[in-house]
Amino acid sequence: MRAYDRQDLEFQLFDVAAIDPLIEAHDLDRAAVTGILDTAEQIATQHFLPHGKILDEQEPRFEDGRAILPDVVKPALDAYVKAGFIASGFDAEFGGMGLPETVHQAAAFIFSASNISLSAYGLLTVGSGRLIQSFGTEAQKRDYLTPMIEGRWFGTMCLSEPQAGSSLSDITTRAEPGDDGTYRLFGRKMWISGGEQDISENIVHMVLARLPDAPAGVKGISLFIVPKIRLDGTQNDVTLAGLNHKMGYRGTTNCALNFGERGDCVGELVGEPNKGLFYMFQMMNEARIGVGMGATALGQAGYQASLAYALDRPQGRPVTRKDAKAPQIPIIEHADIRRLLVAQKAAVEPALALAILCATLVDRHKAGDETAMALLEMLTPIAKSWPSEFCLEANKHAIQILGGAGYTRDYPVERHYRDNRLNPIHEGTHGIQGLDLLARKVPMSNGAGLKALATAIRDDIAMAPAEFGDPLHTALSQLEATTGTLVSGLAADPDRALANATLYLDCLGHVVMGWMWLRIVNAANNKAKTEGSSGFLNGKSQAARYFFHRELSRVEGWCRTLSANDQSAYDMRADWF
Repeated sequence: MRAYDRQDLEFQLFDVAAIDPLIEAHDLDRAAVTGILDTAEQIATQHFLPHGKILDEQEPRFEDGRAILPDVVKPALDAYVKAGFIASGFDAEFGGMGLPETVHQAAAFIFSASNISLSAYGLLTVGSGRLIQSFGTEAQKRDYLTPMIEGRWFGTMCLSEPQAGSSLSDITTRAEPGDDGTYRLFGRKMWISGGEQDISENIVHMVLARLPDAPAGVKGISLFIVPKIRLDGTQNDVTLAGLNHKMGYRGTTNCALNFGERGDCVGELVGEPNKGLFYMFQMMNEARIGVGMGATALGQAGYQASLAYALDRPQGRPVTRKDAKAPQIPIIEHADIRRLLVAQKAAVEPALALAILCATLVDRHKAGDETAMALLEMLTPIAKSWPSEFCLEANKHAIQILGGAGYTRDYPVERHYRDNRLNPIHEGTHGIQGLDLLARKVPMSNGAGLKALATAIRDDIAMAPAEFGDPLHTALSQLEATTGTLVSGLAADPDRALANATLYLDCLGHVVMGWMWLRIVNAANNKAKTEGSSGFLNGKSQAARYFFHRELSRVEGWCRTLSANDQSAYDMRADWF
């Protein structure tokens, strides 16, 4: 059984996102794209999907200062690398395959749905390699980027520290210049995914650190390449202090690393001094979209597993037919099971539409469309956080459908939930994304991002049935008025104005998902005109109705709370808890 819906993925790409002009600009057609997806599915089915349970039960081991992974990991990632799925994420001029980001992300969705722990290694390597591609010197690209594109070396991002967590202004790792143009690094990093493993020839750490006399706070952070093994083949002074044991993503090593314990950790400066956080935001934003795609994929995997169970599991009889001698019916015939299934569908499918839309915006920006970036920046916090919250809810519903079996390890749905529970924390917590959205993205460039978003939504409303267009128009207008009230309060009292930033993130996220459902319904209606009605297409409109009746309707109440600037949480004092 697939862990995702292939028919829906292709519908999302070719009908909702309408990527034909985009792929044609890269000398691709639908047959080429479906061939890439076929290859991804073959590798995911053979090497990723079968090992999810193994990696969950056999966590990486800390032995003699090294992280040892189960034997199934290396062959799986070797197959992934050999097929070009790391190279696909890089520009052709650097030796990559030069695929559109949209196609690269569609393949990533397949791998993440099949085994999120394994897919994380590729996501991190592509992100760290792109940092070098964007900001490194020609020598750094030759020495580090080439073997990363080839998949021989993997990469990481080293930001957090034990005492700092998400507060990067408080990092203390320092970098001291040497006589040869390199730097000696000293410090500790925590929560480093992929920070140590025995599957790649080398690991390239992208490390944030401070130079001597650097300005305080985030303005004094620089970015360094710190390889596990130096270019001359000697071991660098990077030590695995221990492994963190997580509730999910157990197949991805999560490490505490010490740099410079012996005073001999050598690194290279990337770009200019004190611009490290600016550079790192490229990887962080890419990772945020990747986390949202992963959360969506896990929601999809849970939905597929619970749907298969509901279709096959006989239990009970209709409420109008109590004859105990009558045959039992599949549980999908029970109303509450259908509710739990459609709730999953209503969350997962628009989340995928948003992730694909963000990928198309990346491709449009690369092609010179300057308007695409304003919309992408506005959508990034939502693309990361909404799936991490509400596809997690979908995983909860999947467990509920299986009943008592749902929380046993005989079925994958409890693992999907545990894996997905990390995503509201990964790459900036849900609360941080809310602060970023309301404090930075909304006011940026006099609200250009929100205006671009509202324009795009209204363009699609104009083509939608009134059943969906009218309530979305109302919700958008309510949101715009509420946003004006909140932005006005930012200057007067930022602390209180931002106290409800997380609720604002959920509210705007629901409006965006209503927009995604509008795009899905519009595409389904257009497809029905040429191909006729089908259960697949009818299911789109019905799931949209569920979302509009049960979820989009929440926007009105949220806007009332936000407009009133409710301070019931903020006004709680520490000694009252």
